[in-house]
Amino acid sequence: MDGPQTSTRFSLVLLLPLLLLLGPAWCTAAQRCPQICICDNSRRHVACRHQNLTEVPDAIPELTQRLDLQGNMLKVIPPAAFQALPYLTHLDLRRCQVELVAEGAFRGLGRLLLLNLASNRLRTLPQEALDGLGSLQRLELEGNLLEELRSGTFGALGTLATLNLAHNALVYLPAMVFQGLLRVRWLQLSHNRLSVLAPEALAGLPALRRLSLHHNELQALPGLALSQAQGLVRLEMGHNPLTYVGEEDELVLPSLRELLLDHGALQALGPRAFAHCPRLHTLDLRGNQLDMLPPLQGPGQLRWLQLQGNPLWCGCQAQPLLEWLARAHVQADGACRGPRRLRGEALDALWPSVLRCLGNSMEEEEEELLAARPHAPTRAPQENEGVAQPCPRPCTCASESRHSSCEGHGLRAVPIGFPNNTQLLDLRRNHFPSVPRAAFLGLGHLVSLYLQHCHIAKLEAGALAGLGRLVYLYLSDNQLSGLSAAALEGAPLLGYLYLERNRFLEVPGAALHALPSLFSLHLQDNTVECLAPGDLLGARALRWLYLSGNRITQVSPGALGPALELEKLYLDRNQLREVPTRALEGLPALVELQLSGNPLRALHDGAFRPVARSLQQLFLNSSSLEQVSPRAFEGLGHGLQSLHLQENQLQTLPALPTLMRLELIDLSGNPFHCNCQLLPLHRWLTGLNLRVGATCVAPPSARGQRVKAAVAAFEACPGWAARKAKRMPAPWPSFRRSPTKGRRRGAHEVGSGAGGLVG
Repeated sequence: MDGPQTSTRFSLVLLLPLLLLLGPAWCTAAQRCPQICICDNSRRHVACRHQNLTEVPDAIPELTQRLDLQGNMLKVIPPAAFQALPYLTHLDLRRCQVELVAEGAFRGLGRLLLLNLASNRLRTLPQEALDGLGSLQRLELEGNLLEELRSGTFGALGTLATLNLAHNALVYLPAMVFQGLLRVRWLQLSHNRLSVLAPEALAGLPALRRLSLHHNELQALPGLALSQAQGLVRLEMGHNPLTYVGEEDELVLPSLRELLLDHGALQALGPRAFAHCPRLHTLDLRGNQLDMLPPLQGPGQLRWLQLQGNPLWCGCQAQPLLEWLARAHVQADGACRGPRRLRGEALDALWPSVLRCLGNSMEEEEEELLAARPHAPTRAPQENEGVAQPCPRPCTCASESRHSSCEGHGLRAVPIGFPNNTQLLDLRRNHFPSVPRAAFLGLGHLVSLYLQHCHIAKLEAGALAGLGRLVYLYLSDNQLSGLSAAALEGAPLLGYLYLERNRFLEVPGAALHALPSLFSLHLQDNTVECLAPGDLLGARALRWLYLSGNRITQVSPGALGPALELEKLYLDRNQLREVPTRALEGLPALVELQLSGNPLRALHDGAFRPVARSLQQLFLNSSSLEQVSPRAFEGLGHGLQSLHLQENQLQTLPALPTLMRLELIDLSGNPFHCNCQLLPLHRWLTGLNLRVGATCVAPPSARGQRVKAAVAAFEACPGWAARKAKRMPAPWPSFRRSPTKGRRRGAHEVGSGAGGLVG
């Protein structure tokens, strides 16, 4: 019995001198802290946020595991910038104006798990910029200016599980660009400008399960490239101008369960489009141009087909679809656009027997309606079909993808002679002072037209004549100050109009009358000063309105009223001094409201009452807010999911217990005074179980502490002791009472999934 004890005592005697030697060094390392930072030595966290730092500060404790530098002005991350911090596991460099990451910038960070470089100004990544990150699991590069990726950039990240490249400016993915990412499960590439994927762009991703490619400029399904990721389970391809998907796209994904092709320009679908996706369970085709759909062959496990927002024609030709839905036990939504007797009927409520199959004696009304609308193609266009003329000399025309490009050739006029089956025409970075009438005649199949950076000052009446299938029109970065009433005539299906960074003084309301299908209007970074009644009179189908970065001081009552289906309204970075409450009346579908970056200063009672039933996301960050009324968010309790109040001037904030469905609330970057006036907020946050980022700046004893955890700052407040006693459960004599689970467990789950900041 004495043997093991004697051995243990002997080992301790040997270790004691070593511990005595290391002790002072260990304590010194833990006590070091730059004056402008907040160091939590117990958890090894250091935060130096929003301090205008131009370089990584010295004297950060060597044992630090989490370092938060977001909101500084670092601009350049030099080689070995963090070599003195070998224990880092989490590094946050968001919004630091980073323009360059030098080769070897992160060498020495072999334990790093999360690197956040989102919302910076990176245009490129040197090939060895990410060397040394052998343990990295998550890399955030969202919201930069990346235009290209080089093969080998991610080669050293063998343990990476999530790579986020959303909201950049990528136009092309070369072959093997993600080589080395053997464990990546989720690749986010949404909100870029991708129009081409090399056939082997996704090769070398054996663990990939989810791929996000929505909000790009893909005109055709890149089946060969996608089929490299054989393990894909979820593929998000919505908001791309796809017009047709068929078996010839060669989509072979044996594990695919969910496919999202929503809000594109689909006019037809081949019956065997997904024949090689046998496990496909959910197919999302919402918001396209499909008037009919064939029975789909191959995806034997398909159970859910989403078709809302398509102009479905429930005449005789829909009978095979209905019979297949019933036979295959597929649940489908969507409503009939016609014939008139079935208009508005839910597709899943129809039986094949109610359809009238009258052969050549089709009802006159149905025949007239069918003849009046453009017919969708029933098969994939052939490469040489309808090509009347060769490609213009300075341009390139790809018959396989039906793309034509004259980008950056210094052209002084719109060229003629493109193949008339062209679907994407890229004329960016040329010099057209004006676009004349019928400039694109003969291009009736065109879906996307790129005219950015062309010095355009005028679109003449009828400039878009003949573009009956145009869905996407890019006129960003030109010199337009207005559009005449007839400037946009000829493109009745136009859904996305991009007018950012021009010279508009007002919304071109007269021109919008020609666009009955307009879905999304982009007017960011112009010089609009007011939104007046009548500005949106012609945009009754509008869902998304972007007016960020203008000079708007007023949104008049009734100005937004015509857009009854408006879902997103971006008014951030303007000059609004108050919430335009009255202007929000008559918007029953508004889900997201962006008001950040306005000099609001105060929120008054009922500020958002008109949209209380629908609003889910509300952005009020960086709005100089000093005061929030206790009833400012009245009525939002059952719908609001995220509330952004960060980077304001709030010293106090009332508790918001009526906001019962919050999944995210961000209160970081506010100078909260943790006194008795803030006690209700402290109590509410304590029970909320969400990460909120609220910290105290006063009193000095509580500076840097989380509002939720600063108990000592509130203990002297009136009623504190009584409230504390009330919360303590009375002891039970014979058994131990177990806590209730339902609501507390749900709150914890929501909190853990939110993207907020630490407590």
